[in-house]
Amino acid sequence: MVAEDASVSTEFPREIGRTARRVLALNGFTRYEQLTKVSAKELLKIHGVGPKAVRILGVELATRGMNFANY
Repeated sequence: MVAEDASVSTEFPREIGRTARRVLALNGFTRYEQLTKVSAKELLKIHGVGPKAVRILGVELATRGMNFANY
């Protein structure tokens, strides 16, 4: 399982969970900047990305002066 975690290279914190990091990467999201082009609602449609992950990512974006897209 450690090898699987090592293969997923994202900026996202471990607190969002391994599955969320993996499916975000599979959907082309590996950096915070990329999340500014998608709404939180759209991220929640991705199987494996739940409210906790989106909430944590939202806080991380805010600390960087960024936010999810609003549409």
